[in-house]
Amino acid sequence: MHTTWTLASEHRLETEIRKSRFLAQAAPVDSVQAALAYIERASDAGASHNCWAYRMGPEYRFSDDGEPGGSAGKPILQAIEGQDMDGVVVVVSRWFGGTKLGVGGLIRAYGGTAAECLRLAQRKAIVDTVRISLHLGYAELPILKARTRDWLFTIDDEHFGADTVQLHAQIERKRLAELECLVRDLTRGAGRVHPLDTEPRHPS
Repeated sequence: MHTTWTLASEHRLETEIRKSRFLAQAAPVDSVQAALAYIERASDAGASHNCWAYRMGPEYRFSDDGEPGGSAGKPILQAIEGQDMDGVVVVVSRWFGGTKLGVGGLIRAYGGTAAECLRLAQRKAIVDTVRISLHLGYAELPILKARTRDWLFTIDDEHFGADTVQLHAQIERKRLAELECLVRDLTRGAGRVHPLDTEPRHPS
């Protein structure tokens, strides 16, 4: 089964290639706005170039920041995609050391530095989850929690009414049908699970 990954935390890698210093900084992001904010924060005004790329689901962008076209931003993006990563932004800053690398050398330097940074970073699998709402009785709530203890099932909040409890939660999408059967059994058909969204979500 194909697995897509994101980063567990930010990671940095510094290297020197033919007298130029390269610093790769990578981070997990959950929106395009977060990616752009990270790029601004990670870019060093004293560097010769701050090249970057991000992938966020179907959305992606990259920048050569003054390097020859296609020699920096695109290789960084290819490093992200080559490691099956999503929800990731990478900034590679270069301090020119006086020796020109040529387009091929730049592609290898930027792409290789980004790839090595991602390879060494801690990562976690992206799991397709769905937000849900469900109602059940007070007596069924502890049973539900016990039966789903080993699932990827996160309760966000609980609202206690006169006779029932309403839960908002996140569950792995592949377990949704199993949860629906469990709730029906526990409530003798009275309880229902209502999906609240249809888009894949990363676990919080």
